[in-house]
Amino acid sequence: MNKVAIAITGASGAIYAKLLLDKLLLLKTQYAEVGIVMSKNAEEVWQTELGNDDYRKYPFRFFDKHDFKAPFASGSAHYNIMMVAPCSMGTLGRIASGVSDDLVTRSADVMLKERRRLILLVRETPYNLIHIRNMETITLAGGIICPASPSFYSKPVTIEAAASTVVDRMLDLAGFEINSFRWGSA
Repeated sequence: MNKVAIAITGASGAIYAKLLLDKLLLLKTQYAEVGIVMSKNAEEVWQTELGNDDYRKYPFRFFDKHDFKAPFASGSAHYNIMMVAPCSMGTLGRIASGVSDDLVTRSADVMLKERRRLILLVRETPYNLIHIRNMETITLAGGIICPASPSFYSKPVTIEAAASTVVDRMLDLAGFEINSFRWGSA
């Protein structure tokens, strides 16, 4: 059974974090635990972009950004999936450099060293060469870069529907069985 760590950083794109948490509620038979670390900047971005603090209402266990006693800070806890959504370029850079100065970067480091699934939903445009090289470093180390680029095959008509195409892709990459649009299906 999956054990999932979710990190929410202060990059713009709180809608992705919200939709990810909403979808995880629907997939509760596919995981044993979900632990969340959310930065103060992420809380502010959520409130600014979504106009609420509903992140407090989710039934998942939240950990402070500096709580190194969180189970996913160690490989021995057997968390096998970590998704960072959205992932700021600062967080991406610290992960790529091996700087484990908080729970987000320490947990990502654990995922990479244990050869477990690390998925970073990067939300920035355009990319500079430093961003690209950091993405290359993480990819070479076994992580997955998932740009927050919606698809339009399913003809989404709302912002939420467009953002859901990204979240669904991320959940696919994590190995979850989800019901979403599939190219070539009827």
